[in-house]
Amino acid sequence: MMNNLEMFSETRDYLKSIKMPTSDYEQQDVSGQEFDAGGHYGIELSSMNNANILLRAVNLAKQLKVPISRIIECRGIMRLPDNEIKEMVKICVGEQMGLIMSVGPRAISDIGAFASSPNGKRMGYRLRGMENIVHAVEDVRRGVELGVKGFLIYDEGLLFLLNKMRKEGFLPKDIILKYSVHAGCANPVSAKLLDLNGADTINIIPDLDIWMIQAFRQAIKSPLDVFSDTAKAAGGLLRTYDVPKMISYASPLYLKCGPISQHEQNHLPTEVELGERVKQARNVFEHIERYLPEAKVVNKNESTLAIPEMKEVTKVSEIKNQMEYYHEKVA
Repeated sequence: MMNNLEMFSETRDYLKSIKMPTSDYEQQDVSGQEFDAGGHYGIELSSMNNANILLRAVNLAKQLKVPISRIIECRGIMRLPDNEIKEMVKICVGEQMGLIMSVGPRAISDIGAFASSPNGKRMGYRLRGMENIVHAVEDVRRGVELGVKGFLIYDEGLLFLLNKMRKEGFLPKDIILKYSVHAGCANPVSAKLLDLNGADTINIIPDLDIWMIQAFRQAIKSPLDVFSDTAKAAGGLLRTYDVPKMISYASPLYLKCGPISQHEQNHLPTEVELGERVKQARNVFEHIERYLPEAKVVNKNESTLAIPEMKEVTKVSEIKNQMEYYHEKVA
């Protein structure tokens, strides 16, 4: 009897020729890889959806001695006024934590009905029409003006466009593009496509087993974003004991900790939910310290943290005059 790796050999040989993993079960030595600046993992908290929630979470993390590397705002830049975004930037600069803010326009808040239908839910948060692409770019431009460096992206086309703008100087070259779990990256070949189109970190779907996750590391070097647990609405998974193995087999990783504290995703967490979220992050950290003590927290100099910068509001148009940009491209 043939084993799994002997079946479909021609397809597997081709995958090998283009440096793709040939199976989820072909175990290779990809362990011990680190972030460019050093370290194997970072802990991130999501649903930090306004300055008050962020400040409370930071204080709780200090009390529980949780090393938070990066925080994620999930509802959208367009839902927060300038002063609140500036306050979030100020907090993250002071704590030397990364700040990733979501692009606001998305299908579920648009006027179209398809995204809310049973079939349409499969489109995730992708953007509907070119006006929403324009709105999404404007959301990023506004974030840049306020000091934000990290952006959560839900649409492959927007990723391609922002990466092109970044390369050509229409947006700052040091912004970080994080690809969201809501866009459903579920295999290493998809991750490679996203990597080639500018994704600096990729949030893979949360129910992949350890060997599936390891296969991603054979395809790309960029950090992966993985869930240690999920909200009930996303399956209610709790993978605390898997986390040390994830780090061992697939670092560098950002670990998204604590969503299980909430039934729904992306809402404003209550005081109890926030406390449980930070407590779960502490629990994950303790399991790493117990079972993989050699694993190091990501260095603060790591670019994919996307630590923001305090600055006077500078119009993005000053980075690259739009008319000058246009004339250069059509000349």
